[in-house]
Amino acid sequence: MWDYIVAVIFGIVEGVTEWIPISSTGHMILLNEFLKLNVSPEFFDLYLVVIQLGAILAVVFLFWKDIWPFGRKDNEDPFSDSGIGRYVKKDKIVLWIKIVIACIPAGIVGVLFDGVFEKYFYNSISVAMALIVFGIAFLLVEYLIKDKDFKVRSLERLTYKNALIIGIWQVIAAVFPGTSRSGTTIVGSLLMGISRETAARFTFVLAVPVMFGASLLKIIKYKGTVTANEAVILAIGVIVAFGVSFVVIKWMMGFIRKHDFKPFGIYRIVLGLIVLIYGIFFAK
Repeated sequence: MWDYIVAVIFGIVEGVTEWIPISSTGHMILLNEFLKLNVSPEFFDLYLVVIQLGAILAVVFLFWKDIWPFGRKDNEDPFSDSGIGRYVKKDKIVLWIKIVIACIPAGIVGVLFDGVFEKYFYNSISVAMALIVFGIAFLLVEYLIKDKDFKVRSLERLTYKNALIIGIWQVIAAVFPGTSRSGTTIVGSLLMGISRETAARFTFVLAVPVMFGASLLKIIKYKGTVTANEAVILAIGVIVAFGVSFVVIKWMMGFIRKHDFKPFGIYRIVLGLIVLIYGIFFAK
């Protein structure tokens, strides 16, 4: 029963931190310092990644109209006026091309060096430093773009070049846990003159193939067996992550329409300092 309670807690943390730019992986690694699941280390590594599938499903559910490219309803820009082209939404196909472009840099790095990053950077000190550095980055970026008139205020105005640069920023999160995938892409987007809401929206839909691909890669590489108890733990985490993600994403989109990202930067710095002190003086 304790494992199931811990699985719920992990699901809540995943659902909250995946969509707020404070690093979900970093928080999950830190949470594991204090709450332990009674599972093998190999399964726990699998669990940390696959639990994200619940969060992905929340994005698909909430942004279905933004990402589904087929159907005649609300198809203002079909490929053709007749035939099968009537059922294809050109603007959504273009969006998916941008998403694929943004996935390429992190995808290449992740496939080639995933094990290396886990070995050297998945620890409390690395997470703490990443939290602090990108916390400072958020504060600096918000200062630099103060009163700036954003040039890109919709997904349609996002260029292929923008998508590629966002993808390059995403590589930082693939290497250093604690930076936050959403954090790095949002910082990069703001520096390019992309509005906060558009940056967050693209970050959320970009998560679908990125996180699905990461989960699939982890499942393929997994060499062990999954017990019935571990399967239940995983299912609980995925379901809870979905429900919490649904609420948090809706809240986040409303929040950034009225506020900037400075509170998240401050939170990252404070948490990073606490984790750094803990890692230096108390961690084994």
